[in-house]
Amino acid sequence: CDDVICAIGQDNSFPWIEKETGIEFDKWELPILDKQTYQSTHKKVFFGGDAALGPDNIITAVAHAHEAALSIRLLCDNQDISVRPDPHTTLDSQKMGIHQWSYDNDISNDERYIVPHAAKEKTLKDLNMEVELGFDPELALAETMRCLNCDIQTVFTDQLCIECDACVDICPTDCITFTKNGEENELRQRLMAPAEDLDQDIYVSDVLTTGRIMAKTEDLCLHCGLCAERCPTNAWDMRKYLFDTAKAVD
Repeated sequence: CDDVICAIGQDNSFPWIEKETGIEFDKWELPILDKQTYQSTHKKVFFGGDAALGPDNIITAVAHAHEAALSIRLLCDNQDISVRPDPHTTLDSQKMGIHQWSYDNDISNDERYIVPHAAKEKTLKDLNMEVELGFDPELALAETMRCLNCDIQTVFTDQLCIECDACVDICPTDCITFTKNGEENELRQRLMAPAEDLDQDIYVSDVLTTGRIMAKTEDLCLHCGLCAERCPTNAWDMRKYLFDTAKAVD
């Protein structure tokens, strides 16, 4: 890679890119890209961040950079840049004891904490003054305790389940249901907490010994691990899921 150009601004502006280079732009002055490889219409030029696909957050920009770097690596190795390496994934149990997990599974009912602001009387007099003061250590800790541990997955092993329904009794959000199987749309409405968000899959087991299935409304799960703590046969487990996309250095 010969050059990496860091751009900071409010609008896309590429007047310095000559049209004869072969780099094409759309009506919004965004480069025309392959959204998987971030390759422009010039095969040796790649874009990422806001300058590539429009305003977004820094996490997305970093992801663009990783994908573009991978494309450059493949291009330099004379490989097809559209064939992306598989991501690295792991799913590891977080159990440390009967009632112990290697993550903080306490449930917080707190609503999102508001970032403290400086007094209007001061900010209106000084336009260079930061309005948001940020969290102090105490508020920052309280806010982080609201984390739902979305990287921790509830894993159900149907062969171990004795259908005692203990997990159903202890679930604080009623997201677990044992019931007869059925068509998805009809099954969604029969759950203890109906799964009305059609964009979110429901977690459904194979048919159990009594002919029922376990169905879980994922939108309501707090990842608290109470189902796994209560289960007498370890049919439930809390496992940390790691998804790591391939990098150019891999």
